[in-house]
Amino acid sequence: MSEKQKKIVIGVFAVAVITAVAAGGFLLYRQMEKAEEDGAPRVEMTAPPQATATPAAPEADSHDGEVRSALTGEWVKKSTENQRPFAVMINNIEYAFRRQRGTSKADIIYEALAEGGITRMLAIYQDVRNIKQIGSVRSARHYYAQFAYEWDAIYCHFGHTKYATAKMKKLKTQNLSGLSGIGPVVYARDLKIAAPHNVFTTGKKLIKGAKKLGYSTKKRDGRSAQHFTFYEEDTGLKGGKKAAKVLLPFSNYSTVRLRYDKKKKKYMKYEYGKKHMDTYYKKQLSFKNVIIQLVNERNIDRNGYQTMTLSGTGKGYYITNGKRVPITWKRKEGSNTMVYRDKDGGTLTVNPGKTYIAVYPKNRKGLIRF
Repeated sequence: MSEKQKKIVIGVFAVAVITAVAAGGFLLYRQMEKAEEDGAPRVEMTAPPQATATPAAPEADSHDGEVRSALTGEWVKKSTENQRPFAVMINNIEYAFRRQRGTSKADIIYEALAEGGITRMLAIYQDVRNIKQIGSVRSARHYYAQFAYEWDAIYCHFGHTKYATAKMKKLKTQNLSGLSGIGPVVYARDLKIAAPHNVFTTGKKLIKGAKKLGYSTKKRDGRSAQHFTFYEEDTGLKGGKKAAKVLLPFSNYSTVRLRYDKKKKKYMKYEYGKKHMDTYYKKQLSFKNVIIQLVNERNIDRNGYQTMTLSGTGKGYYITNGKRVPITWKRKEGSNTMVYRDKDGGTLTVNPGKTYIAVYPKNRKGLIRF
């Protein structure tokens, strides 16, 4: 066979092979197509080993074993949600303000007038177990005892007024008083700070004191009032007015400023013209939710001690994500009912996160600025 003839034979053979392969591929494709049309099991084509993709592992439930916190609406461990809250009286005179510790760890903070234009705060902690420092701790006031009672919290204070002791007796408040026998177990003074602004405690000490007095440190179902409910995720207010800045002049001595941080989506707290800092954890106090609760407030005696009407109904504002809406509140002391309501009369729904509640004198409403 000549060289030319060999090339012709090889070419014919190659064409035949290519045609056969193509025909086989077409027949296999048609077999698969017909199987799908007939509802029969599909014929799978095996991919080369190097092209085989490893199936992605199913995503684990990031909230497995967690529940929503009754105080913040955030996901927490069940062991955290099972903890009974502690409510601690926080000294907020300017000298103590500049030395506060552990306040950034609070889930809810109330602020209201005490006397002489000075405010005090009530820091409510759902879980104090790992908090290293809290304070400085000051004396009880009767309306703060009432706030603590609404959350079924163990009320922690160093000192009291006769109105506070009467209120706690009426409410049967479980409390940790620094002036009682349990005081040395729970509280200690920092001698580098001037008295009476130098009383501090820790989470471990609070728990130890509560257990010594036989108080339950586990959540007691049905004892807490339902102040509000939570959205499942961060939600902007429909309608409402702008509230990127909030000015609350409690008195000529104490003015609170809250500024909305768009990146953090939180309100950053200022007072006495300074950032409101937790000096132990080195964090500025910040809140997802701000509630202004307007109340009738007045002097109760010649000492300048304050009282306020917290039973019945009143008005206020809910502020989040740079906006505000009007709200109302209703409290019935006998049944421990305390609820904030939206404009339609339903229970107020707030965003998951920490909440600042300003219990603010109604007669100073005109001084509030947004």
